[in-house]
Order: sequence, then C-alpha cells, then structure tokens
Amino acid sequence: MAARSSGPGVRYADGVEPARGYLDEAVTTLVPRSGKPFASLGIRTVGDLLRHYPWRYADASTLTDIAGLAVGEDVAIVAEVRQAVVRRARTTHQARLEVQITDGTRTLQLIFFGATRHHENLLRPGRRGLFSGQIGEFGGRPQLAHPTYEMFDDDTEGERQAVERAEWPRPVYRSVAGLDTAKIGRAVRTALGPLTEGDVDDPLPPAVREARRLGSRRQALQDVHEPHTEADWRRGRARLRFEEAFVLQAELARRRARAAAEPATARPRVAGGLLDAFDARLPFALTAGQREVGEQVAAELAGAVPMQRLLQGEVGSGKTVVALRAMLQVVDGGGQAALLAPTEVLAAQHARSLRALLGDLAEGGMLGGSEIGTRVALLTGSQPAAARKAALLDAAGGAAGIVVGTHALLSATVQFADLGLVVVDEQHKFGVEQRDTLRAKAATSPHLLVMTATPIPRTVAMTVFGDLETSVLREVPAGRSGVTTHVVPADRPGWLDRTWKRVREEVDRGGRAYVVCARIDGDEPAAVDDDVDLLDDDQAGPARPPLRAVLEVADRLRELPALAGVEVGILHGRMAPEDKDRALAEFSRGDVPVLVSTTVVEVGVDVPEATVMVVLDADRFGVSQLHQLRGRIGRGAAPGVCLLVSSAPEGTPAAARVEMLARTSDGFELATFDLEQRGEGDVLGASQWGGSSSLRLLRVTRDGEVIERARQDARALVEDDPELAGWPPLRAAIDAMLTGDREEFLDRA
Repeated sequence: MAARSSGPGVRYADGVEPARGYLDEAVTTLVPRSGKPFASLGIRTVGDLLRHYPWRYADASTLTDIAGLAVGEDVAIVAEVRQAVVRRARTTHQARLEVQITDGTRTLQLIFFGATRHHENLLRPGRRGLFSGQIGEFGGRPQLAHPTYEMFDDDTEGERQAVERAEWPRPVYRSVAGLDTAKIGRAVRTALGPLTEGDVDDPLPPAVREARRLGSRRQALQDVHEPHTEADWRRGRARLRFEEAFVLQAELARRRARAAAEPATARPRVAGGLLDAFDARLPFALTAGQREVGEQVAAELAGAVPMQRLLQGEVGSGKTVVALRAMLQVVDGGGQAALLAPTEVLAAQHARSLRALLGDLAEGGMLGGSEIGTRVALLTGSQPAAARKAALLDAAGGAAGIVVGTHALLSATVQFADLGLVVVDEQHKFGVEQRDTLRAKAATSPHLLVMTATPIPRTVAMTVFGDLETSVLREVPAGRSGVTTHVVPADRPGWLDRTWKRVREEVDRGGRAYVVCARIDGDEPAAVDDDVDLLDDDQAGPARPPLRAVLEVADRLRELPALAGVEVGILHGRMAPEDKDRALAEFSRGDVPVLVSTTVVEVGVDVPEATVMVVLDADRFGVSQLHQLRGRIGRGAAPGVCLLVSSAPEGTPAAARVEMLARTSDGFELATFDLEQRGEGDVLGASQWGGSSSLRLLRVTRDGEVIERARQDARALVEDDPELAGWPPLRAAIDAMLTGDREEFLDRA
C-alpha cells in the first residue's frame, strides 16, 4: 500500500492523523521567492502544485496561426523568431528589443524595454519557442509587450535532451501576474523529479485500477505534466478524470448505503382512506408519468427502508399532485408529512394549493369537514402569534397530517406526533444541517422526497444526486395551451410600446400579466431579499443602464396610456406576509390584473388566468430562472406569451441565453445548454467546493460514460466495504473533498 501521506488537516475515519509526506511540504521549498503568486492560484503545497493540471498542450511541431489572434486575448503561441533588433529612443536613448516572430505566413511583434541583452541572446533568428502574454496593440498592429517565453531548443540542456524535448507536447498552465506558464512548468518538473510511488496516496483501489486498466496516480501525474507524446497526456487525463468521478461516487454510494441501513416505518396504502377519497374526486386524469412515479413512490413508502427519491420534471408537469398523493398515503398509515419550502410566498402558495385540492379532506375535526379528513398547517417565521400557536398544536398533536413551512419548521419549538415523510421543494436551497434537523424530529428515519422544478441532465443527476433514486415527469397535464416566447430589444421604443399594448390586450380578454424586475427599489443596488440569478458575463462591453426596479416600473406603468384604467399591483420579498397574500389574491381574482414583481413568483405560484409575462433585463437572468418564470403563465386553457426584454448585444452569451429561451421550451435541453455555457462551477454549485479538491478535469456535459463507470465501481466497492476500511487512501480523499462548505454542497443533493 502507498505511504499514508495526505493533505493538511485530513484525518482518516478512525481519527488517526495520516503521516505527513513530500506532497505536504510547502511549495516554497521548491520556489523560495514565489509563494505569493502560487498562493493566488490556490497552490500552497507540493501536492497542490501537482494538482494544478495543464489546461492545454502546445505542439512544438505546429506553428500557431497568428492571423487568428485578437487584441486583449491571453495567448500561448508556438512561433519561430524571424529577427531581433535593438533600437534606442531618440530623446531618452532607452534601449528596446524589437523581435518579430512568425508562423511562416504572418508576423507578430514582441517588445522588450530596458535590459535587453539576456533576451537578445536567447531570441536568435531561427529558434522556435512558446510565447505567452496578452495581445496588445501599437500603431494599429497587434503586439506582445514583455511576453514570457520558453525556447524549445534550450541551450542550458544537453544537446540530446534538447532535441528530444523539442518534440514533446508543451503543457500550458493557467497563470497569474508574476507567475507565467514557463515558471509553473519548471516548478512542476522540479517537484516530479524526486516523487516516488510511495509519496502518492492513490484513491483508486488496485482491483479497480486493474479492472479499468488504469495506471498509478504517480504515473498519471507524470503523463499530464511531462508527456513525451499526445497519447501520454491523454492517458494521464483520462486516469485522473476517472479518479475524480470515482471519489465523488464513492461518497454518494456510502451515503446511500447509510440511509438504506436506517430503519423506517412502513406506510403501505390503506384502502378506503384519504388517498382513495382524493383520487375519486380529482377533477382531471393523472398523466401516465404521474401514475408511474406514483406507483414507484407508493411501493417505497410501503417498505421499511427509508425512501430517498428525487422528483424532477418540466414546469407545470404536476409534481405537487404526486407529492400530495405520497403525503396522503403516509397520513393514512398514521404518520405526518412535512413540506419544506424556501420562501414564505412559496410555502403559503403550497398550503393554499393543497387545501384547494383536498377541499373538505383538509378540514378534519372542523365543522363541515370530512370524517376521514386531516388538516394542512402552515408555519412561517412571520406568522401572527395566534396562528403560529394553533399550527404548532396541530403539528404536535397530530391533528395536522400535513405541515407546510419554511425554515421555521426547523425550530426547536416545532414537534410532530409521528413524522413519516419529508418533502423538500427546491432542495438545492437547503443545507445538510437544515435537512437533518427536520429529519431528527421523527422517531424513525422518515422517508424523503426531494422535488426540483429545474430539469437536470442525467449526467448532473448522477454527479450531484447520486445517492437518490430519480424520477422524471416530462408530460404536461392536458388542458394547458403552452407558451410562445419572443425577445424584445430594449433599444427599440416601438417594440416596447407594442409590449405594453399586448399586455392590455391580454387583460381585456380576462387574462393576467406578470412584469418581472430584478430589483425592488431603484435607489438600491439589488433586490437582496430575493433569490435573483443575475449574471454579468458581458462586462467588457459598453456600460449598461441600471436594472429596472419594481417600484419604479409600477409607477411608470400606471402612467402609460396603453394601460389607462388598469390596476397595477406590486409583490416583492420585503412585503409583510399578509400584504403578499393580499397582492396574490387580488391578482388571482382579477381585481389587479397586472402584477409587477421580483422573482418571488418564480416557483409555486399558480394563477391559471395568467397569460402574459414581461421580464425586464431578461439578459441578466440565468436560463433556468427564466424558464421557471415562464412556467407561471399558460397554466390554464388560454395560451401564454412571454416577452423577454433584452439589451444584450448580438453574439454575446447573454443574447444566446434569451434566444435559446425563445427557441425551445424543453427544460432538459435548456438545462444542458445552461450547463455548457456557464460551466459546472455555477450550475452545480461546485464553486463552493474551493480549495484543492474541486472537480478539475471531470466535465459532466462531456463525461457521462466516465461517471457511469465510476458509479458502478464505487457502488460495488461500498456494497462489500461500506466504510471503506480496506482502502484508507480513498477515505482520505473523500475527507479532503468534504472539508468546509463542500460537505454542505453534497448534502444539498
């Protein structure tokens, strides 16, 4: 077995501190005066340095096309020196070295000021090298000022070695000011020199390496940092990519096994109970998907192993009905269900929807209530004292079979008679401690149903929700007419005028209109109390106008001739709960048919008469949030129209987002596009991982097969060895991965 060296602060599950080794040494032992720039890249130890993998490779035999370089671009190019001339300024007599490099067709000028002798000696005509820097411009022509460079036929090496190395692929590293790719490469080669197999803990057990024909981790590091051929670095990257997937999947498999080992109270379906009564009075037929998922959930609730299921689906696919049927099955079995929602608006909307669906079945023990009925209690942080006390009593005494709430459900004062099912809506907005706090209120491990309104590509689900069984609802219930989406250029006054006229037309037909803004008040920088998914990926362009705000827009709409006589209301997260309820009720009835709101209407709000949505500054929102907002309209018999007002220049990522929304309503296609455009860091929350254990080579949009293979191997290993006692390096890798907020990220699955 490899030596038990590992990162600082990591302990094995048995509490033993692993032995410190070469990889734990400070990087300054290799590069004494470069600690600060290395630290800015997150590199503090030798191990960190070797985990700083090249982001691409330069081929010394292929010259870079200079014509394709753009001003402002950070480049690492392979070129040949054509000429090098020292010139002096006429007034100051300061020396400068002007170098022309070529790709064989075009030239690019390099400029060096000050002491030039060193560069003049190295940059002789005919020599070939790798030149790095940011393309600038002088006299209307592109230029590299003071680039860093590495010559392929380095005179400091022996002739044989120089000729040999000149043909190797040249790693190109992400760099920072004061630390270029050449310096990083030299430090890495210095680190690799004394590295032995015993210095490197390998998370992959020998049986897995042998079955997948993978080399050691030591060899993989050699392959990616000092490849002799393209096949070398490809082999090394593939091995390290599988390792990243395997470590993550091993932890997910371990969590899955732990959950399965906990006892749960079986809640089989009861004939003649609440669920049967509810099904009998449903005014619509369940979709095939709702029936299939319902049968899966019913079977798992009837077992003594706690259900662990993710329910995802298209906007408006009927997830709430599936969740309610599961809750009623648990209530029939003598238990209670808790529905945890991220906002008070959404919690209140859930409570209203459940009561409306259940009718007298939600009035157990009340005048006019069903004899077999239960109650739906609502618990939020800003409830009046009397309402809160009544809800607490109903939950603790068991009168409320269904308790809906926000984070208030986690309070120590909230008790349940027999909590049997936890339903979590928008799970990614809750952390591990919050979920466990709620589950701890049950006598035995409660069943868990996680709902997400954001469709998740399969590869993402395997990576983030790997410890849950996954169900998908793709169908939309019958009777919904769908939504047409258009992009409205913000700089076209005529188009904006037509937007508000279209809103008036929908109102005159009996429809309702949402107008969504990113901010509440124009005097403040953002609507900080709302979960606004604002992006700012086009900062290099011209200065943008300030984001539109709810209060300003509402005042403006009230003055528009196109909306004369139309009542305009507002809704945002800072309003008192009773004011929010009143605003939604007036909107739903049609008393106030235009509602200017922040994104508090993003999920859960269900007004079938809503037929039009205008999203201002749409180019600043993320794809998934725009898709969720759009899902608030077209939920009834009348078709919906979504108007995305955008100021994004053509060809920018922001413009691509809104154009994609206009092109398709397929949530899974949009989610895949979002993932590819924004990268895993933003979409998965991987940016929270930080440190040296983030996903570095694994890409969920590309590596589905790798993730699947790693998942199979990890589950097989955990089935045989649930605590991974047989291979401590894997436990150490998991512990390192889960330091700080990274564990919370995983548990948000």
